[in-house]
Amino acid sequence: MSKLTRREFIAVSSLTAGFAIAVQPISAKVITTTSKGLIAGEVKIPVSDGTIPAYRAQPARGKNFPVILVIQEIFGVHAHIQDVCRRLAKLGYLAIAPELFYRQGDVSKLADIAQIRPIVSKVPDAQVFADLDATVEWAAKSAQGDIQKLGITGFCWGGRITWLYAAHNPKVKAGVAWYGKLVGESTELTPKHPIDIAKNLQVPILGLYGGKDTGIPLETVEQMREQLKGCSVTSEIVVYPEAPHAFNADYRPSYRQKEAEDGWKRLKAWFKKNGV
Repeated sequence: MSKLTRREFIAVSSLTAGFAIAVQPISAKVITTTSKGLIAGEVKIPVSDGTIPAYRAQPARGKNFPVILVIQEIFGVHAHIQDVCRRLAKLGYLAIAPELFYRQGDVSKLADIAQIRPIVSKVPDAQVFADLDATVEWAAKSAQGDIQKLGITGFCWGGRITWLYAAHNPKVKAGVAWYGKLVGESTELTPKHPIDIAKNLQVPILGLYGGKDTGIPLETVEQMREQLKGCSVTSEIVVYPEAPHAFNADYRPSYRQKEAEDGWKRLKAWFKKNGV
């Protein structure tokens, strides 16, 4: 692999077919959505320095599908994120999850979260935004997507990106952020966090958070609520008092079925309400 150029490496990289190694063993409660009636699988997204892999799912029949960007957790675009895409495709969406870490490394092959964090920490927000812009362009040109009806949803790391990309691209009609970090240090790679863009946000975001999330203090959730009050659009934050972090991750012990199902219902209603 070291003999390949950067462009060649990106071009031949592929998504994992299963779950990230770091999340083994897999819970018996894992949800598996069939691809029957769908076009689903890996695609390549042209970006500024080559291509990146992405998972795409959409109805097998029809055209001009509303587009939803699905943003990964720190474990990459593994089986769970791919299944979320299929769930959305069953609702009539073109759902696409680009692998946003691949320039920095393939996290799905790493056995420990301590190995994953240093890779994720090297991913610049600017790179993520550019790759998502390219994904939106691909959806319009190559996949019969209607980007006038553009939504975004993300989990954990992707929850933070959901807030930030909605601020970056006002063409997004609505977003749903699942337990995304709201407050953090400003660095060269991550200059802003959701709390910093809240007052000027022009896209309605639904935030779904766990009251027992040890990584996202409730006081930061309340700070975000306060900042959102001055927006020209109405966003909403829902806190599930007994839920931990990653309560929608049905493949992990953190999964909470009741809260996950309620969050999914809210997601569907939020997108419909806001024209996605």
